[in-house]
Amino acid sequence: MSYYELELLVARSSWLMSKFKYKITMTKSLLSILTAILFFTACSSDQKRVVVFSKGTAEINTETKTIKATDGAGHEDKAVDFVGKNIELTLNTPAGEAKVTLNENGYYVVNVKNDTIIGSQVNYTDPQLANQVITQEALKFKIDSLENLVANKNVGKATRNFYILPNSAVHITENFDAIIIGPFHKMRSAEGKDGKAPEVYRFYSIKEIRETIAKLQGMTGGEKQ
Repeated sequence: MSYYELELLVARSSWLMSKFKYKITMTKSLLSILTAILFFTACSSDQKRVVVFSKGTAEINTETKTIKATDGAGHEDKAVDFVGKNIELTLNTPAGEAKVTLNENGYYVVNVKNDTIIGSQVNYTDPQLANQVITQEALKFKIDSLENLVANKNVGKATRNFYILPNSAVHITENFDAIIIGPFHKMRSAEGKDGKAPEVYRFYSIKEIRETIAKLQGMTGGEKQ
């Protein structure tokens, strides 16, 4: 083998080695990207969005998964996301200490108020339509529905009615585009998305519901309970 042929052989060997190293580097990069994609996909599929209802400000620690609340002034609600298959939250509230577990993905309401929260899915329409006159029959139907809610009847995801005791968590929906409205808010309309009606859930304190029942009974001429 001549010196010139030896140089060609060495050069070709160096080129092959650099190409081999480049392939290894690219393979590692692709594997890293694929691993990251799989990780984020898995995380997003195990997402829980929690809306915390509290009286006064609640302290939410996503690292220790704890929620602390005092019997403060005024209603507050705060949304926070957790990622994991099973999330256990420790609650320290005026109602005492408790643990709640979030197993399903989607929207939850956690009640750290020392009061029961009642709510349901509602259909928001044009505000002008909301001012239309309601019939006596419709009033009585609404009263019956509210009385059932206060009695913790006909509740659950199947009926889209919810009865949430203090220190408890309830799974509301898997739809992260849903709108959760807490007690004492005055929201009367909501916009849809992509031509679809909005998925809205409206919540009240049990005291508000009882006051509403009394007002409706007064409109029907019925006896207040």
